[in-house]
Amino acid sequence: MSQKPDQHARSRELFKQAREKIPGGVNSPARAFRAVGCDPVFIESGSGSHLHDADGHSYIDYIGSWGPLILGHGHPEVTQALHNVIETGTSFGAPTEREVEMAELICELAPSIEMVRLVNSGTEATMSAIRVARGFTGRDLVVKFAGCYHGHVDSLLVKAGSGVATLGISDSGGVPAAFSSTTIPLPFNSFAALEECFANHGGKIACVIVEPVVGNMGCVPPRPGYLEALREITAQHGALLVFDEVMTGFRVSLGGAQGLYGIEPDLTTLGKVIGGGLPIGAYGGRRDVMSKVAPLGQVYQAGTLSGNPLAVAGGLATLKVLKKAPELYEQMEEKSGRLVEGVERAAKDAGVAMTVNRVGSMFTFFFNDGPVTDWESSSKSDTDRFAFFFRGMLDLGCYLPCSQFEAAFLSAAHTDEDVAGTIEAAERALAALVSDSQNA
Repeated sequence: MSQKPDQHARSRELFKQAREKIPGGVNSPARAFRAVGCDPVFIESGSGSHLHDADGHSYIDYIGSWGPLILGHGHPEVTQALHNVIETGTSFGAPTEREVEMAELICELAPSIEMVRLVNSGTEATMSAIRVARGFTGRDLVVKFAGCYHGHVDSLLVKAGSGVATLGISDSGGVPAAFSSTTIPLPFNSFAALEECFANHGGKIACVIVEPVVGNMGCVPPRPGYLEALREITAQHGALLVFDEVMTGFRVSLGGAQGLYGIEPDLTTLGKVIGGGLPIGAYGGRRDVMSKVAPLGQVYQAGTLSGNPLAVAGGLATLKVLKKAPELYEQMEEKSGRLVEGVERAAKDAGVAMTVNRVGSMFTFFFNDGPVTDWESSSKSDTDRFAFFFRGMLDLGCYLPCSQFEAAFLSAAHTDEDVAGTIEAAERALAALVSDSQNA
């Protein structure tokens, strides 16, 4: 069920042109489609729950710009906010009232955040949070988890997920060994590994950084009690707990994963949803910790475009819609549940091994007997079968993440018809997968 020769002629032409001037033809490796055995489609526009490509095809979109578009494409309140701001100026390099409003709203909605600093990306947010944790504790070591991706920060690319896992890169080139030596990677969801690590290094660990719901080895939720164990052991040893909520923040609940699970970290990183589709990030947390950030303290971090008026306006509009309409989360929960149950049932009926993980409107179809609880179990997924399924779904008008190791997202714009159509497409794609396997 590969792409027909004439289906994506314009996209193929654009991709050929892009490869001449852009490494790999894409500006982020996750977009390359290399892991699914076809060329990327080039997008011209988005509307509601759909994407429209350069060849005139329409797709039900389950990427949502990799998470930010929780309200869908072109939400009228977000669009209007951007129109209003662009008439006043695109950047000032000076404080604006909207930055204050954004900071107040984030602190109101995120249970643990007392002070927050806006930056330009999730990567910048995690890089800065790590620096603050080290500056606050006076320690150097950072604990992370195999398969978790925290942006392309040098010391955090050890055993990373996302595009690093998709492309089969063990650890990134260009990172000095000395940087990696300050990072301790552990298996996610392992209580024993966590306890052993702190028994051996507790007094030297500045922080533990974790995706509270992992989205970068596919969607992997925490085991019951695991986040509580992280909170307890870090507090016991004087280390900070950093929740990387770039993906889960305001996505899995209005209070993010920390609100969903009732755990308050010391620091939180944010991105995606808080920009409404524009580039932004943020890090924040306890007042005493954030008071170490310059100009209050000695931990330096700066950014020319931090608090950019357009990004802040898009994020403010998005958060305000979510705050005034919390029922949107209930609706996304119900539709996401119906979607994954339908696809899981279709796989079972077709005799295809599949494990589905979901938290709220985040989910992944693992071609795996399961359960999938960490990177080791996630990496056992059949990536060839996933690639065939991906291509089939694309041909049938459903745009899924182009990697077995990325989470999919449903938005408030998805309709009952979208869900039913996706389940029907999955039934057809899985039937073709079985037929192809039998004929191989």
